[in-house]
Amino acid sequence: MTYDFDTPVNREGTFSLKWDASGPDTLPMWVADMDFKTAPAITEALIKRAAHGIFGYTKTPPQYYQAVTDWFLRRHAWAVQPGWILTAPGVVPALCAIIQALTNPGDKIILQTPVYNCFFSSINDNKRRTLYNPLVYKNNTYYMDFEDLEQKAAQENVKFLLLCNPHNPAGRVWTKEELMRAGEICLKHGVKIIADEIHGEITSPGHTYIPFASLSPNLARQTITCTSPSKAFNIAGLQAANIIISDETLRQETEQRLKANEIASLGVFGVQAAIAAYTQGEDWLNQLNAYIYQNYLYLTEFFEKNLPFLPVTRLEGSYLVWVNAKALGLTSAQLSNKLRTEGKVFVNPGHLYGPEGNGFLRLNIACPRALLQDGLERFSRVVKNVPLQNA
Repeated sequence: MTYDFDTPVNREGTFSLKWDASGPDTLPMWVADMDFKTAPAITEALIKRAAHGIFGYTKTPPQYYQAVTDWFLRRHAWAVQPGWILTAPGVVPALCAIIQALTNPGDKIILQTPVYNCFFSSINDNKRRTLYNPLVYKNNTYYMDFEDLEQKAAQENVKFLLLCNPHNPAGRVWTKEELMRAGEICLKHGVKIIADEIHGEITSPGHTYIPFASLSPNLARQTITCTSPSKAFNIAGLQAANIIISDETLRQETEQRLKANEIASLGVFGVQAAIAAYTQGEDWLNQLNAYIYQNYLYLTEFFEKNLPFLPVTRLEGSYLVWVNAKALGLTSAQLSNKLRTEGKVFVNPGHLYGPEGNGFLRLNIACPRALLQDGLERFSRVVKNVPLQNA
C-alpha cells in the first residue's frame, strides 16, 4: 500500500500547538511534530476503541509490552524484556522523574550541546547542575569531543551523561564506535547514562540507529533508555512513552518516583495507538522516512541554489534541519523574530539549544512538499534582504 504524504491536512479545530501558537498566516516549521496524518492503522484502532464509549481508568495490558519488545527486537536487534519497561506520559516527564529519583540537588549531569532545550529545564528546574561537553562542529556536521567528555566525567558528583541518540538538533545518528567510546568513558568514571532515543525511528539512508543499551551488558546495566512512538508516528498528543531499564535497582527507584509524581500510567488512547504503531505501522514508517529524506534533499538543493552562504548541517536522523546562519551577523533570536514577523515563517532560534547554538536555526521539514516549498521561499525572501556580515 502506498501512503499519501503530499496532501496538506486541515488543522482547524485540532487545538494544534504547532499551528495555533504560530499566529495567523504564519507557516509553522518549529515544534517537533509532523504535518502528516498518522498511520491509518493507528486511526482505525482509535476509532474502534472510541466506539466502545467507556473511557475509564486504564491498565496497560500485556499486549502493550509485547508490542514494544517485539518492535525493538525486530527492527533494532535489541532484546528488551517486558519487565524492564516503565511507562510515562512523555519523555520529558520521564527525564524529570529519573533525575529526581537517581540524583541529588547539586549533582552534575553532562550535556552535549547544542542539544534539546528541555534537557536544560529538566536539570535546572530540579536544582541539579549542567556540565557542558560541547560537540565539535566541523564540515557541516558534529562530532563528540571525547577528550573533553573524559575530563568532565572525571569531576566529582557527576552522575549522568544525558545522551541524545539520534541527536536533536545536530542531526547525528551516532555510530557504534562513537557510542562505545562514550560508554567506555562513562563506565571508567562511574557515570550512568540516560539515553533519550525518541528520534530513533527517523533515519536517513545509510545511517542506522543503535540503542545505546544494546551495545553491551555492562552498558545496559548503567543505562536508562527513554523512547516513545510519538515522533515517528505523530502521536505526541496521545502521551505515551517508555522507560527501559534492565537494572532492577535503578528500575525500582525510578518507578517509585514515577508513582510519587502520579505519572506512571497511560491513557486508553495512548495505549491503543502505541500497540497499533508497533504492530501495524512499520510499512507506513518506512515510506515516511523515504518522504522526509526527499524533503531534506529538496531543502539542500534549494539552499545551494538560493542561499549558498547558509550551510545546512548534514541530516542523518530526525526531521529537524540545523542551518548555520552566522554569515548574516544576527543572533538566532533576532533572525528567527525577523523571519516570523516579516516572512510569516516560524522556525526555532538556535540559542534555545545552548550557547553553541547561537547563529543557527532549526527547521522542521516533516510536512507535505508544497508546504516546505512555501516555507523555504518565505525564508529566502527575508534572508536575501539581510546584508552578509563579511560582504
